[in-house]
Amino acid sequence: MTYHEATGEFVSERSSDAHGDDENYFISMTDMMVGMLFIFIIMLMSFALLFRQQTDVQVAKTKLQSTKIEVAESVGRELDETEKRIRKRLDEIREASALRLRLLTEVRDQLSREGLSVEISPSGDVLRLTEAAVQFPVNNFALLGDAKKNVGKIARVLARVLPGYSICPRSRARLACRSSDQASVETVFIEGHTDETGNDDQNWSLSAQRAASTYRELTAIAPELRKLINRRDEEILSISGYSSTRPIDPSGTAVAWGKNRRIDLRFVMDTDPSTGLEEVQALLQKMRTAIQELKGRSE
Repeated sequence: MTYHEATGEFVSERSSDAHGDDENYFISMTDMMVGMLFIFIIMLMSFALLFRQQTDVQVAKTKLQSTKIEVAESVGRELDETEKRIRKRLDEIREASALRLRLLTEVRDQLSREGLSVEISPSGDVLRLTEAAVQFPVNNFALLGDAKKNVGKIARVLARVLPGYSICPRSRARLACRSSDQASVETVFIEGHTDETGNDDQNWSLSAQRAASTYRELTAIAPELRKLINRRDEEILSISGYSSTRPIDPSGTAVAWGKNRRIDLRFVMDTDPSTGLEEVQALLQKMRTAIQELKGRSE
């Protein structure tokens, strides 16, 4: 007990200490609650920041994946369209090849009925006028005797058959000609050849002269052949000379030389496979660019 001078009373010391202890306990609990709340806020902020970062990464990944999917789908559509165009071009080429074989077969069969023996090349694009049909003297480009008569027969057969496989000029009725959207003959090359004897420079000129002589005789007998045109409005008859570079019999005998001095008719159809190849090349370049772009975005 302690005597208090101001009040004249005795005060218990234990009661005063207990009150102070209660106050100190309250203060420490408050501090602890504040501290725990502060820690909770920090943890909440950290969680929120981490969640935001993860969300941003996920959104970025989702956008990149969406971009990749869009590019892949775009390239896929281009690939499908190009495949369709290429398939169409291949069908056109097959149609033209089949048409050319029918043309050569028809010409060969009609010439056979005229008593002329001609051959179709294994590739199906050349009608070979054998020495039995058209024979040239050595070092000469003149059509003589039976050779001239036989070229006349060839001219008349071509005049009957070719219009059905060619585009007609605008000035002519299209009764027997093909329409512009069908496969047709682009060029008929009259190809001159020599044997391997003689001067090579002269043989080049000689082979071209043989082709020119044949062309002049064909168009003299059947002038309507010059009216046949291709899609570019050009005459389909043309000439070329190959000297001795394309022998059909390379044995070097006199018989072989006679076979090699000849005229071939090469039939070229109006199809251009390079168009399909250009489409493939363009698509590959587009795919390559898209892949490089996606690689750059992934880095």
